[in-house]
Amino acid sequence: MINDFTYYNPTKIYFGKSSLNNLEAELKNYGKNVLLVYGKNSIKKIGLYDEVIKTLEKCGKNVVELAGINANPRYSQVLEGGRLVRENNVDLILAVGGGSVIDCSKAISVSAYAKGDPWKRYWIDFEPVDNKLVPVGAILTMTGTASEMNGGSGNSNEEEKIKTGRVFDASVNPKFSILNPEYTYSVPERQMVSGIFDIFSHLMEQYFSGDDDNTTDYVIEGIIKSLIKSSKIAKKDPRNYEARSNIMWCATLGLNTITGVSKTQDWEVHMIEHQLGAYTDCPHGLGLAVISVPYYRYIYKYGLDKFVRYAENVWGVSAAGKTKENVALEGIDKLAEFIKEMGIPATLRELGATEEMLPLIAKTTVKGGGYKQMDENDILTVLKECY
Repeated sequence: MINDFTYYNPTKIYFGKSSLNNLEAELKNYGKNVLLVYGKNSIKKIGLYDEVIKTLEKCGKNVVELAGINANPRYSQVLEGGRLVRENNVDLILAVGGGSVIDCSKAISVSAYAKGDPWKRYWIDFEPVDNKLVPVGAILTMTGTASEMNGGSGNSNEEEKIKTGRVFDASVNPKFSILNPEYTYSVPERQMVSGIFDIFSHLMEQYFSGDDDNTTDYVIEGIIKSLIKSSKIAKKDPRNYEARSNIMWCATLGLNTITGVSKTQDWEVHMIEHQLGAYTDCPHGLGLAVISVPYYRYIYKYGLDKFVRYAENVWGVSAAGKTKENVALEGIDKLAEFIKEMGIPATLRELGATEEMLPLIAKTTVKGGGYKQMDENDILTVLKECY
């Protein structure tokens, strides 16, 4: 059943090999002062930095740079970006990079003119944003988060050992995003598979909820199947344009909020990983992968019919002569096999976690869940299975 909903997404997408050609026209919509936000050296290695700077100069922009954004963006970097925005009267924040760079840019947009402590107000107390926002534009170089087409923004407070995220309303979305799959060719394999599983996890977090017949679930199943096929091709041939373009669009569709329409959703795997990331700084998608299989084995009985459907419709598991429990578990086993095929680590130890961290992660994780409401003991049990 499709319950009442309102859907709105204002982000303009330019997709394809020639998508950067649209940057010049977009820049004409904004004032002269641009904050260019990016990671470390990857955009310079592939020549994208030079292309972007050339276009900015052609358009007569004054450019201020914030470089070195971490894979898990730091709140200290958000504050630095806010300072640059205020001191330079920035008219546009241009994020060039993956989801972390775009997340950080949106956080800067929200925080720059905030009254009081933006961390506490917007990421802990979830207050409505009541200050001026700075427009954000994005040029995507790594797929996974769909940050290029949503209002989500995650960052880590190093002092408080808390990693958290928030999906703001559509006013925080990038105004435009440029997606060229060729920019993802240079991403190291470890980052590529981390992004792939981040996409996968977004889709499962939305899928594993509800027991009704919902069109959105059919959409999710189709995107997952496309992702599985293209990921296996990209793992063997990273420069396969068809595969990389499909993965890029799967990522955007997976969390531009269309796959959450009329769904209650879960998101507890993400909540656990956020705190794992706060303690280990591990790649987000790899943390999600390690947690997912033990988590779903722990909760599947509470949403048995949906896990059976997942096994049959996504993985092609035959139900003939099997119990529902066996079919559901076989589907989860197929997920574990996919993770192994992608070369993703299987344990928390491999991601830098220690046994002493597990109770701390369980205690500080935001408690929630889809088919089962998780408490601290439940989460600790899952973490021990992951370890």
